[in-house]
Amino acid sequence: MLTPKAPFMGDSTRFSHISGSLYMPLSTDRKKQFRSIAHALNPIVTIAGNGLNDGVRAELERALDDHELIKIKIAIADREIRKEVITEMCTSCRAEMVQQIGKVAVIYRESKQQPAPRNSNVR
Repeated sequence: MLTPKAPFMGDSTRFSHISGSLYMPLSTDRKKQFRSIAHALNPIVTIAGNGLNDGVRAELERALDDHELIKIKIAIADREIRKEVITEMCTSCRAEMVQQIGKVAVIYRESKQQPAPRNSNVR
């Protein structure tokens, strides 16, 4: 009888302090694939001077649940503040940043439920 193996706990597995669970970060090949897909996407959410308020967080959650891979425009001039906003956004939404170029970021979070194929940017 086969026994299940313990999960691999090498360098490629990280502990998420947000959800309290283990997750596998995106591989380089997967990020490359997502960057290719995201090239044709338009930003779904725009974050402006008010930063990450509750309304923006709710919209990010909805967009990630529906699309999994989303492009976001951060309309903040200061580079350091923009970087902080992106980090806070990824942490609060339990998402992983795929790419950031200037004021545009692409983030990914696998949906808990199977998203509708017409909505998902990944499937």
